[in-house]
Amino acid sequence: MCRFIAYHGDAIYLEDLIATPRHSLVKQSLCAEQARTVTQGDGFGIGWYGERDEPAVYREVMPAWSDENLLALAATVRSGLFFAHVRAATAGGIARQNCHPFRHGRWMFMHNGQIGGYAQLRRALEARLPDALYALRRGATDSELLFLLTLARIDDGVAPQDAVRRVFDETVALMQARGIEEPLRMAAALTDGRRLHAFRLSSDDAPPTLYRCRGRSGTVVASEPLHREGDEGDWVPMRHGETLSAGALDH
Repeated sequence: MCRFIAYHGDAIYLEDLIATPRHSLVKQSLCAEQARTVTQGDGFGIGWYGERDEPAVYREVMPAWSDENLLALAATVRSGLFFAHVRAATAGGIARQNCHPFRHGRWMFMHNGQIGGYAQLRRALEARLPDALYALRRGATDSELLFLLTLARIDDGVAPQDAVRRVFDETVALMQARGIEEPLRMAAALTDGRRLHAFRLSSDDAPPTLYRCRGRSGTVVASEPLHREGDEGDWVPMRHGETLSAGALDH
């Protein structure tokens, strides 16, 4: 299981969440407390919004704890909206194009979980992509495919938070039609650079962990509480099936 954080609020240094807290994302990559896989060493990625509409993304296949460039970037880059993800691979090999977050235009997405029976479903799910979005596929993960399917629904005029849920429901229906009993589990974050949407969904009763914390500077969504000084009691588990949305005026 992967670990991730998403932040929306006043501009802060990325290291304030990625590296500095007692249980920062870098520390979670070495020793996660609430994941079946303790070490998340199959790559990492960060994505952030600056002065342009489209986000910047830095992804690598080495473990987060061993990349000096990640720590240097996190110490010097400030942003009011950013994602960070450390990977424990379940679908797709260890390659840069399989690392999160995924980006297209102004959109960015990251995911923790898996599509049960993905090898049996991959071809059918990819066939649902419009040609233009299928051509954007670079990796082999179920996560990237979920992102592109969500973009297809958004292009059809579906609201972002509803698009993710619709893709979830459609995928579960396809799994049931194929007789796949393994679950679809999804903790995910999606943004267009303006609003942050986070989701905790599962076709069984064991969705991936996801917490929210609304502090003075903004909203943080994380796979595990970061144990920052002063906010230990402010981390609230998101409910099974819950969606969170945060914008510039309501973080």
